[in-house]
Amino acid sequence: MAVAVGATALTACSSSGTKAAGTAGTDVAAVSRAGVRDGGTLDWAVDAMPKTLNAYQSDADAGTTTVTGATLPAMFRLDAHGAPRLDTDYVTSAKVTAQDPRQVVTYDLNPKAKWSDGRAIGADDFAAQWKALGGKDSAFWSARNAGYDRISAIGRGAGAHQVKVTFATPYADWRSLFAPLYPKTVTGSADAFNDGVRTSLPVSAGPFTVRAEDADAGTVTLARSDRWWGARAKLDRIVLTTVARDKRPAQLSAGKLDVAEIDPGELSAAKRAKGVGVRTAPDAAYAQLALNGSSGPLADEKVRHAVARAIDRKKIAASVLEPLGLPAEPLGNHLVLPSQAGYADHSSALGSADVEQAAALLADAGWQRPAAGRTGDQAAGPEGPTRTTASGALTVVEPARAATKNGKGLTMRFVLPAGSPTLDRVGGQIARMLSQIGIRTEISKVADDSFFQDHVASGDFDLALYSWPGTAFPATDDTPIFAKPVPAPDGSLAVAENYTRVGTDQIDQLMARAGSELDAGQARSLTNQADERIWAAAASIPLYQRPEVVALRTNVANAGAFGFETPAYQNIGFRK
Repeated sequence: MAVAVGATALTACSSSGTKAAGTAGTDVAAVSRAGVRDGGTLDWAVDAMPKTLNAYQSDADAGTTTVTGATLPAMFRLDAHGAPRLDTDYVTSAKVTAQDPRQVVTYDLNPKAKWSDGRAIGADDFAAQWKALGGKDSAFWSARNAGYDRISAIGRGAGAHQVKVTFATPYADWRSLFAPLYPKTVTGSADAFNDGVRTSLPVSAGPFTVRAEDADAGTVTLARSDRWWGARAKLDRIVLTTVARDKRPAQLSAGKLDVAEIDPGELSAAKRAKGVGVRTAPDAAYAQLALNGSSGPLADEKVRHAVARAIDRKKIAASVLEPLGLPAEPLGNHLVLPSQAGYADHSSALGSADVEQAAALLADAGWQRPAAGRTGDQAAGPEGPTRTTASGALTVVEPARAATKNGKGLTMRFVLPAGSPTLDRVGGQIARMLSQIGIRTEISKVADDSFFQDHVASGDFDLALYSWPGTAFPATDDTPIFAKPVPAPDGSLAVAENYTRVGTDQIDQLMARAGSELDAGQARSLTNQADERIWAAAASIPLYQRPEVVALRTNVANAGAFGFETPAYQNIGFRK
């Protein structure tokens, strides 16, 4: 699902451009458990109440992830570099135990692992989740079934604490499954799955339980679980509270909040707040420019390449990341982020920023500009006044020498979410860069709640700025983002999450092969090849790995900017 926007030294690179290890991925106020006092309530700001507590529904959001991370099992959790690591609170071993004639994964469950109702976690829970998410029963309203649709059988192994999962076809990203795992009381029936845990989670199996959700107050309270068998949670309670981002520094300073992600523009205010520290790390997400290749000038690959090469991604990355003390490098990969091991820059498949080459590509596509004057050839034309339209605020950036074709000027509709000051600034930079090759840009700032549904998903844009989440499992999670759109039975175009509407058979084949390749090295080689071809298609232009800026009271322990890392909620608390 798309993310709508709203120590950091780089390690040495090998000669191939692949990093041996990623950029430092977290900035957390780390304290040993012995240094964290028992008890207390942590007030944690969130953007909105969770729309559902079912992580597999289409309206699951960041709040859903926080709640399920603290209350439900996951066989694997991610480390600071986005690599899956076995969670031994739930499983003592999980590995591929057979490949011929079928791939079999065997899970040895921790014998202490029980649901909060006292029942042992077992094969029945795994099987019920497979059947709910496998895609064969349309009564279950699941947002995705990737991986579960490859399973052919689940059963007990050697004893009640062993589960064997058999796949009909090989599945490389099997570690992504059962994270989170729900009890069979949730996944065993469509009614329970669809509606039973939207606002409550009666049965859990984590260091915390969901105590209450108060829609009027905008809070969700997580309470320490007395049935948790792992290291006892340090906090009595975590209260997730809906707080507008511009209000957070003041509430932190006043002691009304303990932890809050803030926008980079609020960094100075947070640093001035009394008793507050700021943690900054690369986020598990990246910002990118999407080019709608389904119609208009951008349906021409030469025009897309011209737009891409007119953009100085290094300058954009520096403007966003340098003020935060993060490495100011543009992003060179769609599938692996710099804070992940194995990152490699494949942007050379597109070419570097070059205004002259970009203008030549436009000319090759038939978009000509008048001869240059003596001065001001590369200067942007005047930026028109902002005016309000039915869809939001509109600003026009005029080129000094407009490109035309058959007497018509080259204009692009650039859609931005109104609630992101960072993307607002980046959008202005991009528009001015495009003006240097003769492109007139109409920047439309639309309400956040309509940005994706009414504009991006529907294809009502030429250019759009938004973010995608990073992932440890690109062959699974990124396939719908870059898959070639196909005609639907009703004559429309089925795009999945590929909102640029540009794809190729070769990209699809490489991603499919990577998803079935059990050799990690071979799978990485295939995704590298796919990324090179995604760059060459010039429809998604990565700009930078987004920054994560988290302000917290200075007495808070083991919280901060987690990046990819799954928080250990049982260790979060207050310093002694």
